[in-house]
Amino acid sequence: MAKYLVRRLLQSVVVILGVTLLSFLTLHLAGDPTYLYVSERATQEEIDQTRALLGFDRPLPEQYLRFVVRLAQGDMGNSLRARTPALPLVMERLPATLELTIFAMVISTLLAIPIGIISAVNRGTALDGGVMLFAMFGQSVPSFWLGIMLILFVGLSLRWLPISGQVPVLVPLLQGDLMTAAENFPQAFRHLILPGLTIGVFSLSRNARLVRSSMLEVLAQDYVVTARSKGLRERTVILRHALRNALIPVITMIGLEFGFLLSGVVVAETVFSWPGVGRLVFNAITQRDIPLVQAAVVTFSFIFVLLNLLIDLLYVQLDPRVQLK
Repeated sequence: MAKYLVRRLLQSVVVILGVTLLSFLTLHLAGDPTYLYVSERATQEEIDQTRALLGFDRPLPEQYLRFVVRLAQGDMGNSLRARTPALPLVMERLPATLELTIFAMVISTLLAIPIGIISAVNRGTALDGGVMLFAMFGQSVPSFWLGIMLILFVGLSLRWLPISGQVPVLVPLLQGDLMTAAENFPQAFRHLILPGLTIGVFSLSRNARLVRSSMLEVLAQDYVVTARSKGLRERTVILRHALRNALIPVITMIGLEFGFLLSGVVVAETVFSWPGVGRLVFNAITQRDIPLVQAAVVTFSFIFVLLNLLIDLLYVQLDPRVQLK
């Protein structure tokens, strides 16, 4: 286990360095990045002074080394628009994005597993066909269109749910203010439903199909046939013998899906005016605020790498046949 952890940590460091290199190079894709930091009326002397001050006159390898050293110290530079450190801006918005991502993932997972099991057990029936039709629809509909339709019908026409804004729960929870978190939860849940469905329907559809195919494969195994021949109840066979092994590929997909949702909530946050990192990055891209985009990309990469490591360790708990070497 120790050797495996060391190897995976080294691999994670390589991945992080690759991400930092790509993030660093984005600053130089459009040419001299000095012009991002000066006004349009700046003189050549002011431009040269700024270039020397920021170190853009030095060789690229040296600039990258300084970039990595500053990153290790928690310094991702200053936002070009806000004129404040970029990383704290990202961390300030991160709890809102985590709330939305966790909600979407929980909803999609809690629904996908029973839906996939029911579809597999009733293979070839009208119920199975309906589930597959829903899964096809969920994977085909664009998230921005779904979000707009939910706003128009559920939010504006029926007025069942709010269509914008966010009520914080994660921040007071992390601060130990359980009373505020509990008081905010009912309203926070109402604000989460529409954007959560917008980004969670695709995951729900794909995970339901994955659970179905995995369950069908497991149900055909000899040990499941043996369990049935011993007279065990069908519910016991499904939940105790088949489901645990069927969840292994599902856990893999869920881990990757969380990282995907975390970094892909830009559309939902923009449509629903959600004050998260996705909306912050969208505005930063339109304003060419490269340091802010870099800070968000590196932050998401750290989270994604950590999730992959945790998923690998979870394999052992689900299937003793998986050996960490």
